[in-house]
Amino acid sequence: MEEKLYDYMDWAEIEAVVYSEENHPRDILGPRVTEDGILIQAFFPGATRAAVHTIPDGKQTEMVCEDEAGFFAVLLPGKKIPSYTLIYWDGDGNQMEHYDPYAYPMQFTEQEQKQFENGICYSIYEKLGAHPVKIDGISGVYFAVWAPNAIRVSVVGNFNNWDGRAYQMNLLESGIYELFIPGVRAGDIYKYEIKAKGGLTYLKSDPYANAAQLRPNNASVVFDLGKYEWQDENWMKKRGVAQSDKAPISVYEVHLGSWKKPDDGREFYNYREIAPMLASYVKELGYTHVELMPVMEHPLDESWGYQVTGYYAPTARYGTPDDFRYFMDTMHQNDIGVILDWVPAHFPRDTFGLSAFDGTCLYEHFDPRQGSHPHWGTLIYNYGRPEVKNFLIANALFWAKEYHADGIRMDAVASMLYLDYGKQDGEWVANIYGGNENLEAIEFLKHLNSIFKKEFPDALLIAEESTAWPKVTGDLDDEGLGFDYKWNMGWMNDFTEYMKNDPVYRGAHHDQLTFSMVYAYSEKFMLSLSHDEVVHLKGSMYTKMPGTPEQKMANLRLAYAYQMVHPGKKLLFMGQEFGQEKEWNEKQSLSWELLEDKEHLQLKNYMAALHAFYKANPALYQLDEKPEGFEWINGMEWEKNLLIFLRRTKKKEDTLLVVCNFSNVEYDDFRIGVPYPGKYKEMFNSDAEAYGGTGVGNPRVKMSKKTECDERKNSITVKLAPLSVQIFSYTKPETGAASNKSAKAKTAAKAAAEKKTGKKRKPAGKTEEAVKAKKTTKTAQKAEKKVSEKTAKTAEKKQGTTTATEKVEKAVKQAIDSKPVKTVEQTVDKLVKVGKSAAAEAAKAVEKYRAAADPEKKPATKPETKSEAKSEAKPETKTKKSTGMSKLGEELQRKFETEEK
Repeated sequence: MEEKLYDYMDWAEIEAVVYSEENHPRDILGPRVTEDGILIQAFFPGATRAAVHTIPDGKQTEMVCEDEAGFFAVLLPGKKIPSYTLIYWDGDGNQMEHYDPYAYPMQFTEQEQKQFENGICYSIYEKLGAHPVKIDGISGVYFAVWAPNAIRVSVVGNFNNWDGRAYQMNLLESGIYELFIPGVRAGDIYKYEIKAKGGLTYLKSDPYANAAQLRPNNASVVFDLGKYEWQDENWMKKRGVAQSDKAPISVYEVHLGSWKKPDDGREFYNYREIAPMLASYVKELGYTHVELMPVMEHPLDESWGYQVTGYYAPTARYGTPDDFRYFMDTMHQNDIGVILDWVPAHFPRDTFGLSAFDGTCLYEHFDPRQGSHPHWGTLIYNYGRPEVKNFLIANALFWAKEYHADGIRMDAVASMLYLDYGKQDGEWVANIYGGNENLEAIEFLKHLNSIFKKEFPDALLIAEESTAWPKVTGDLDDEGLGFDYKWNMGWMNDFTEYMKNDPVYRGAHHDQLTFSMVYAYSEKFMLSLSHDEVVHLKGSMYTKMPGTPEQKMANLRLAYAYQMVHPGKKLLFMGQEFGQEKEWNEKQSLSWELLEDKEHLQLKNYMAALHAFYKANPALYQLDEKPEGFEWINGMEWEKNLLIFLRRTKKKEDTLLVVCNFSNVEYDDFRIGVPYPGKYKEMFNSDAEAYGGTGVGNPRVKMSKKTECDERKNSITVKLAPLSVQIFSYTKPETGAASNKSAKAKTAAKAAAEKKTGKKRKPAGKTEEAVKAKKTTKTAQKAEKKVSEKTAKTAEKKQGTTTATEKVEKAVKQAIDSKPVKTVEQTVDKLVKVGKSAAAEAAKAVEKYRAAADPEKKPATKPETKSEAKSEAKPETKTKKSTGMSKLGEELQRKFETEEK
């Protein structure tokens, strides 16, 4: 039998295995049927003995050592491969036994490989990586990695003493190496040993690993993602509505490692510990979402997660993948959406990561002018390679599917779109048309967004894009990139620079406030005050504000309220909501001790009130993306540092009047034009005493007057608090019938109350003299009423008409309010024809309402003297003095006489 066995030995292949240069080990290792029986070959580096244990009959057959390096073979009788295990003894005499990894077929279909080669196998993460599975009833882990240019790839780990000669992987036509290793379990750590052309051998972490070791260790960890049971069905069903463009969205940006630190000396809280604390806090403040700075595995804390090495693995800093799922689940059960920061623009040069993965520039460009960021020291993905695109597209889908992510915020999109981003002349290569647009990256983003929205139409795609690239949120069918929102970096930079100025100097920078509305509807924007604004010596939001501590707080309340009333969804970085004073440091917890100070606690409570108001008023979010949702009342008051505008819905009664005072000056009786006649009530004031403000405001409802202001017919006068945002709601004026009905309802309620008590209530504290005086007043009023009615009847009879003085005044007032002089004259002409007395009343009415419209304009007549008052009381004569009318009145009188003749 040994002679026959020798004839089956392929010594060239055996040498390739022994020297670890075999990329098709399944061609020689494992079992196969021959004419002489079942040939089984195995390689156990350094082993002294080996045997085959056939399970059906329980026999143990010694294997022949064909190469002293540890290559063994045996011929078993039969024509059918039995179930068996391999036994071997190492140099120390230790016995090992396991199933043969080369006895199991590959798990990739031909279709999956073709799709991957074309960049469209969107579930590739289910095959590439390390996946605990059962094959033919045997438990183990299926490993697969893309490394087409490697000479050989092996799986190494704590299960084979990190020996790359064992578990050499099998190469498929698609460039994927794969191998099923029985007995490996979840929790085992591993890497890929890669032998590159030229003979260099090195270790790489798994690009598709579902878990990784805690830094500074960097091995991949086998993890089973199939065991967690989700409890967030209710949220997942309704999140499409909660995240629609007509919904209120306010995002709390969080760095999990520094939001809070444990008191017991540990470096970080676990995901499961953070979850209830963060959910409770976010709900209390009224945020709708949290956005997590990258939780994908990364080696350096100071990168904040933006230099990723484990794209498919939540960082081990805070726990396991299932711990992170618990975090996501908890947020969803509290109706809080979770947006994940994601980095498809670049990756670090760490040797255990993606750089030069198989000995060639596999994920990056070979030319450093295309493949590296000189500014960041990182490498740029080769978006023209289908397998690289597939890696990234599948990764975005992976977080949405496996972790129920409610949105993906893509970092550094601008660096992807421009070939010359952050580069000098000579450091970049133009596209085929000679331009600086990265055509491959553009196609990648469109491809990704189209597939993502097809799979998860209710999840959000948000771009951090800092240039004026057109149609970032435009439809893919209309040459857009297909994002749902774009961070408004222009607004963030302009607004923070404006707020840094002392109010005395803000007037010269007024355009920094108003410019955002010039382009507000060119994209669907998210207004962000992010971590980028509170690091690298930029100071916290609190320290950016000018003035005393009290003024800093007032400016912060003003800034956050202005962000809330400006069109666009909202985002604020953690700690800024309670006035964190020091600059953010990823190594330290937020300054929670500040909440022991009244001012900081008031600011936190203010944010809760602000969010409650935001969510309760559809005008602040329903038409964020449409010009109809915003209207200027006055955006030009640069000297006073004022902005006045409307926020709207399609319903008139939802209209909000917003007044922003960026000066530290209080304005009394400030007149503002309003869109409709009616009542205006102050609903929110950032300078209220409860929030630590001055308390200047408008406690009473303001009824509009027919006084033109801001090119509007109606206006109100209000008190403006310093450094504040004041918001007024609108209510229609009650009609006569409605007013009557309201009065009757009040009377009926009063009567019912009196009937219930059995007696009429007397006002408390009134003396008998006061009651008598009240009765006397009532008697006098009745007598006066009778005289007035008698006089009115006499006048009507004399004029031959039922037109009373009030009706005359009303008619003239309406004519004046309609503005054109001809209309006023036509109305007066009609009144003149009625009679002489009506003409006189019309003249007085004209003067009365014109004076009311322009209080500064003095009446044409001289101030009334005592003698004039006496003469006016005398019966009317035909002399000019006795008429008590101005030149206008006299002209109307003459006009009447002319008409009469």
